[in-house]
Amino acid sequence: MVAVIGLGNMGMAMLTRLLATGHQPRAWDLDPAKRAAARQAGAAIGADIADSVADLTIFSLPHDAAVAEVLGHVLPALPQGAVIIDTSTLSPRAVRGFAEQARARGVFYLDAPVSGGPAGAAAGSMAMMVGGDAAALERATPLLQHLTARLLHIGPSGAGQVAKLVNNLLVASHLVTAGEALRLGAAAGVAPEALLPVLNGASGRSAVTEVNWPRWIIPGSFDSGFSAGLMRKDVGLALELAQELGVRLEATGRAAALWQELRDAVPDAADFNRLSAVLFEGAKP
Repeated sequence: MVAVIGLGNMGMAMLTRLLATGHQPRAWDLDPAKRAAARQAGAAIGADIADSVADLTIFSLPHDAAVAEVLGHVLPALPQGAVIIDTSTLSPRAVRGFAEQARARGVFYLDAPVSGGPAGAAAGSMAMMVGGDAAALERATPLLQHLTARLLHIGPSGAGQVAKLVNNLLVASHLVTAGEALRLGAAAGVAPEALLPVLNGASGRSAVTEVNWPRWIIPGSFDSGFSAGLMRKDVGLALELAQELGVRLEATGRAAALWQELRDAVPDAADFNRLSAVLFEGAKP
């Protein structure tokens, strides 16, 4: 049995994928409307959150505080040997504490942040980077293979979060550099539509030029399902980690600063790809 706790864009996409692959998941969210949508889709909704967990329980939650609160409710309800697969993006230090808290209850906690967005979750094509007990991951793997195309065990608790924060720091930086570089090209008379095939066939390419610009920025749809606020949170966690470790971030640190300085032009509720677009348009901090 599997459960999904947290039915935002990512949680609902994973739930939908599990239903499509023949599972009968339980689900829970604080929002009654999201619970109703999950029930209508075919999920089982318990009387409360403790009644909505399973031997394999997936979390998809917004931040450390939310995970801490949910753990307080679900750990007493989980059977010995149960596995929590937490796909949230969190502080590595916090997840090590969550893993210890779970271990004290006889439960395994895997930090398992993902890359690929809601579309990847719905298609089962996400990358999942996992920290925690290898045997617990092996138990969860048959389920997780329905959600992921790349399932990577990075190391002990917290390692999955480190990998995700490094990844998203690079994505945030690539959105900055792509917007500025494409603006230079446009000022010189070569539009992004002409430049992108060149970049993507050469060494300047990145996921931002290969996916984000063609899919969400040039068409102007900005409907990736990932908000600027969530990217700011992840970038902030990366900066906190660097500060804890005494690591200076020069180029990526400046890119991270731009995410804060452009908050008025790209508010937290906006799609995160808008930051690259406003830099292309010449926005100044």
